[in-house]
This record gives sequence, C-alpha cells and structure tokens, in this order.
Amino acid sequence: MTHGMRADTHPTGDGTWRDTAARYALIPLRLFLGITFIYAGIDKLTDSAFMKDSGAGSIGDMMRAVRDSSAIPAMVDMALESPVAFGYAIAFGELAVGIGVLLGLLTRLAALGGALISLSLWLTVSWAADPYYYGNDLPYLFCWVPLVLAGAPLWSLDALIGNRRGRGRR
Repeated sequence: MTHGMRADTHPTGDGTWRDTAARYALIPLRLFLGITFIYAGIDKLTDSAFMKDSGAGSIGDMMRAVRDSSAIPAMVDMALESPVAFGYAIAFGELAVGIGVLLGLLTRLAALGGALISLSLWLTVSWAADPYYYGNDLPYLFCWVPLVLAGAPLWSLDALIGNRRGRGRR
C-alpha cells in the first residue's frame, strides 16, 4: 500500500481531475462542430458553382444525382423545386447552427438544428454509402446528441445569461 493520494485522482480544488475533465468534455465538441458548420456554410455561400440550378458542382446537379439512391426521394424532390433556395437555406442554417454552438447561445436549439441538417443530409446525400459508416453525415448526427441533451453549461452565453438570471432572483 502506498501513502498519500490515490493514483487515479488529482485534486483541482472542487473534485478530481476526472470531475474537471467531465465538466469541460463538451467544449472540444462544440469547437469542432461550431467551426465545421460555420466553414461549411461559408464554403457553400462563396462557391460560385454550388448555388446554381445546374452545372458541375451545383446543388441542383448534386440533388438530381442522389435522388434515386436516397432514403426519401420525395424529400429530394421538394429540394429540387428550388435548388438554389434550398442551397441557401442549408448554408444559412449551417451558419446559424455553427455560430449558436460556438458561442453557446441557444445551444440545445442550435444542436437540434445541426442534428436535423445532418439527418436530412444522411437520408439524402449520404444514404447510398456502402458500408453505411462511410457516409460522413451519420457520425455528425450522433455528435449533436450530447449537445442537444446537455447544452453548453460552461464557457457559453447560455451559462452567462443563466447566471445573471439566477443572481436577479436573490
């Protein structure tokens, strides 16, 4: 038996290093998803070929290419009624989700939006990936789940607003 502290703990003032790690565990996920979705939105908005009904690299041609292999062709058909508007909706949705998650503002709602975007892309664009785990939208969908459930309790505008509200009630 050794003397002193247990090997698996390291006090941080209010708990073990594991407690501290658990408290901050969602921050890297928020950073990754927030930056990635902001980048994806900006990339779509600045790609001159993407926001077109047809042509190489266009949203219209991409949607037509995946229509017959998607899980829900009717969903693709709705997007094909106005591919450019759909492209802008996805791009601005990705920006809103990314900014919300990165800043921790309405984090659960932003994460739900991210999950819905990822779900819709999985059911359409990534659905035909074989094996299924080659499709990149499915892992993104499940990355959003912890943020939908837990929000952003640290380093967020949600926490700042919550703390101010709590002080005002005293």
